[in-house]
Amino acid sequence: MLQRVLIEAAGGPIELEAELIGSGARLIVFLHEGLGSVASWSDWPRTLCAAAGCRGLVFSRYGYGRSQRRPPGQVWPSDYLGIEAREHLPALLHALAIDPAREAPILFGHSDGATIALQYAAAFPQAAAAVIVLAPHLFVEHIARARIEQMRQGWQDGRLRARLARLHDDPEGVFMGWSGCWLEPAFQGWSISGALAAIRCPTLAIQGTLDQYGSLEQLFELQRRAPHAELLTLNGCRHVPHEEQPQTVRDAVVEFLSRLPA
Repeated sequence: MLQRVLIEAAGGPIELEAELIGSGARLIVFLHEGLGSVASWSDWPRTLCAAAGCRGLVFSRYGYGRSQRRPPGQVWPSDYLGIEAREHLPALLHALAIDPAREAPILFGHSDGATIALQYAAAFPQAAAAVIVLAPHLFVEHIARARIEQMRQGWQDGRLRARLARLHDDPEGVFMGWSGCWLEPAFQGWSISGALAAIRCPTLAIQGTLDQYGSLEQLFELQRRAPHAELLTLNGCRHVPHEEQPQTVRDAVVEFLSRLPA
């Protein structure tokens, strides 16, 4: 059942929507994409948790879904992903009485959520049991900016707005804040590559060969910085592997998790 969780953040308390699902000794924390929310996952977290014998935590980040809205017109900080990884996620775990020092979670992130997962594992190497990332962003590529610019130009036709309205209380705030940050000239040099060598836990990275937001160089850069990372590329797959090739992704994740130490 969805619940409202109050976390303590640097700028003051923030209320997030969150749900604990399934059962099992291990906990998987699901981190949604840049325009996602609890609802955007559909039944994927429950399906994966059932297949892997794990329980899960699904939540919508600040400003997303039914979580607390950001102030109108607020410019998102260029380090918004790092803030989520280093501040908001640890605060949420604390609010839910989950001690990552005692029970290190498995992080499962898609797109922006994958970037947050990697940054959390790098910042807290002893507080992550494993990282599974789908279509992660390690640095900005022209393909991503071009795609987001195209989306921004088409915002007024209403189709994307209508789709996001089913997922968020503030669809325009989510889209404009997210896209505005990515299209800022100062964001072109953004990268998390330098932090990745600190990741110690088992890591699985998955990306489609037709990803419209990034090339496979994102995965190759991860493996250069964290050589223990395992890579899986999916032919003919675009930006959402767990929707486009769910069985392949599920099987790969379950097999990967089966090799984690007890």
